[in-house]
Parts: sequence; C-alpha cells; structure tokens
Amino acid sequence: MTTRGGVMGNVKSGEALDPGLACPIAPVVDIVFSRWTTPILWTLHEYGRQRFVELQRRIASITPKVLTQRLRQLERDGLVVRTYHPEVPPRVEYEISELGRSLAPLFATLAEWSAVNLEKVERSRRAYDDGET
Repeated sequence: MTTRGGVMGNVKSGEALDPGLACPIAPVVDIVFSRWTTPILWTLHEYGRQRFVELQRRIASITPKVLTQRLRQLERDGLVVRTYHPEVPPRVEYEISELGRSLAPLFATLAEWSAVNLEKVERSRRAYDDGET
C-alpha cells in the first residue's frame, strides 16, 4: 500500500504504523511546538540575545524551572545558543541559532494562517459548544 508521496510503503491494513512514518512532521512538531518552545523561540527571534531574567520577564507566565528546562532542551536541539561570560558576577545570554532562525518562514506562515482563520475556529468552537453541529 502506498500513499501520496510513498510515505506508508508496504503497510498492511490494521498493521501498526510507526508515528514518524504516519506523519513525517511529527518529530518537528514535538521539537518546535511543545508548550513553551514557541514563545521562547519567538521572543529570542523578535528581541535578539537576552539574559535569563529578560526572557522570564517577556514570557511572564513561565516559571524559572520550566524556562531552564526548555532552554537546555533548545540548546541540545541546536535551536538556541547559550553564551557564558566568565565575569563577576557570571553572565549568561541566550540567542536563537541559525537553525532556530530557519524556522522563521514556518512561524510567519502560521501567523498568516492565524490571522485569516482563528476567528473561523472560534466560531466553530462556539457552534459546537452550543450544540449547533
């Protein structure tokens, strides 16, 4: 069995399919669209290099623990660069990497889609919640 683009290959009906084969963008979605990743990348892209405290102020609802965890993961994924300045007191800055910047067209496309379609989604939700569907 082959689908458009040959993604599924020879998978028999009812056979379990590896999620990466079922949806080849799933790993990207896991990396880029986790709860706090998008606001962190957006903020670093919009405002440039920042210290931890600056990031935390701009993303007001994030806890320091979660911000630390997400920044470490983003650094590990190559989307954020951490620069340590050995001075007294030590200074650490974060900035979006070239790899992270390469996501800008994706974010721009999503922002355009949002501007055109979010109200439609809200109307659909209201209709559904009101039992109109």
